[in-house]
Amino acid sequence: MLDIIKQINDSINGFVWGVPAMICIIGVGLLLSFRTRFLQFRKFGYTFKVTIGKIFHKRQASDGSITPFQAVCTALAGTVGTGNIAGVAGAIAIGGPGAVFWMWMSALLGMCTKFSEVTLAVHFREKNKEGDWVGGPMYYIKNGLGRKWQWLAVLFSVLGVLTVFGTGNATQVNTITTAIDSALLNYQIIKPDFVPTFNLILGIIITILVALVLLGGIKRIGQVTERLVPFMALLYLILAIGVILLNANRIPTVFASIFQGAFSPSAVTGGVIGTMFTSMKKGVSRGIFSNEAGLGTGSIAHAAADTSDPIQQGFFGIFEVFTDTIIICTMTALVILCSNIPIAYGVDAGAELTIQGFTSTYGNWVSIFTAVALCCFAFSTIIGWGLYGTRCIEFLFGSKVNRPFMLVYSLVAILGATVDLGLLWSIADTFNGLMVIPNLIALFLLSGTVVQLIKKNKFL
Repeated sequence: MLDIIKQINDSINGFVWGVPAMICIIGVGLLLSFRTRFLQFRKFGYTFKVTIGKIFHKRQASDGSITPFQAVCTALAGTVGTGNIAGVAGAIAIGGPGAVFWMWMSALLGMCTKFSEVTLAVHFREKNKEGDWVGGPMYYIKNGLGRKWQWLAVLFSVLGVLTVFGTGNATQVNTITTAIDSALLNYQIIKPDFVPTFNLILGIIITILVALVLLGGIKRIGQVTERLVPFMALLYLILAIGVILLNANRIPTVFASIFQGAFSPSAVTGGVIGTMFTSMKKGVSRGIFSNEAGLGTGSIAHAAADTSDPIQQGFFGIFEVFTDTIIICTMTALVILCSNIPIAYGVDAGAELTIQGFTSTYGNWVSIFTAVALCCFAFSTIIGWGLYGTRCIEFLFGSKVNRPFMLVYSLVAILGATVDLGLLWSIADTFNGLMVIPNLIALFLLSGTVVQLIKKNKFL
């Protein structure tokens, strides 16, 4: 049965992430970039002025909303996770070092895509019965394109509900248990035969923590991510920069392999990765899995921001993609490639490859710190995607189903901690691709609205 599911999923995945998908993702990114006159580059300095400048600006958000900084932290909580660690490792293993180059390319266009998503989400958002701001692709389809496109909003929401259990929860919990198990086994704190029981206990603990945060509502989600995201990003970057500096002599070789591998992967991988398209496909798909530009989910968090200016919040979208992919994903790639650990090209790999990059440089003791960083990354993603799933199911059935959904979503953590998720990773990748389709259609049709909002903005 599993073999049949795998074959079906592989066929759908091949189509979803095939040539048509690459053309659509890159095409919509280029369209939005041209129509906004490459705003992500023209206003790159301004982006950091209005985003980083607000990080240190402490204020209370009004009822039913969170501060703009809490919104970007919640969105980053959803993006900065296993996509940055396991996803990058997987892209390099299957697509070669050149996949990193295509990750960068997808991010440069994705910055404008994410800007457009966030802008539209804030512009077309609405208040629910609890008085909370709600928005995202389903709402800018509904309120921006009209009733005849309602089916597209429903399709996005259905795919969103199906996706969150795998992408947002089970695979993230699996990363947490893998990281903790690795650290404890290295120090012989637990024995291998105790691992299944220990993972069950971890799954129950994570379930309780996730439920406590999500059931606290948008305010609590914003407060948790505001503290967790900067801490985890800083810890990870310090560890990564240390690996790069200690292997600085390899940096020129690594960058050469990235650029050469982007167009001639066989020359870098010894012929294992044969085509440029394989490298491009893995780089773009893992890039989107990481930064979610084109997926639309991050805009759901931004829609809750306490702001009256969609464009100003849109710049947080640019900042988000840059931080997630250009900085954090690049750090992960350099950790793997600079540490010169053996890479079995053509074979699936995950967080263990990144952990190996750290331990080969620092020694086994660092597994404790990488475990902490990985746990923070994965837990924050669970919280972020919990919000996304809640908003999707609320759009379909109303806010009365929110709390039951949150409880079911929290319980999935136990499954993620105790079951082999090899196939689930592939299914999650497929659902990610399927969610892109309705969102890209909406962005294409609403690109004119984005241009109008930019022209009307008094700060630009």
